[in-house]
Amino acid sequence: MSDRPETLTKKDVARKVAQLMDEPIYKSEPWVSAVLTALGDLLIEADPERRVELRDFGVFEVKKTKAKPKARNPKTNEPVFIPSRRKTHFRPGKRIQEVLKTPLRELDYDIPEGSADAPDSDGSSPSS
Repeated sequence: MSDRPETLTKKDVARKVAQLMDEPIYKSEPWVSAVLTALGDLLIEADPERRVELRDFGVFEVKKTKAKPKARNPKTNEPVFIPSRRKTHFRPGKRIQEVLKTPLRELDYDIPEGSADAPDSDGSSPSS
C-alpha cells in the first residue's frame, strides 16, 4: 500500500455535486468544470494581486513574493537569483478550519511518527 494520500479529481467533485443536487453526473460535470475554469481564470487575471472570497468555503489569494538574490542550489551549492513573482494561497473558511483542528487521536487516525502527541515507546500516551 502506498503512503500517498487519496487523490480526488474533478470527476469526483462532479460526482459529489450530482449526489448533493440529486441529479445525474452528466448534468453536474459541465457546471463543476465551468466553476473551476472561472476560478482559475480569476486568479490568472490577477494584476498583480487578487483575493477571491467564497463565503463558508475559504479565500483564494494571489500574492507577490520578494526576489531572493542569495538563494542557493542545494545540489551544487551554487548561488542563484530567484526573481519576485506571484503565488497562490488558500485559507479555509471557519467550518473547514474547525473540522481540521480536531485532534487525530479523537478521529482514531494513526498519529505521525515523531509527533509530540504520539504514544511513548512504552505504549502510554503523553501527559496533558
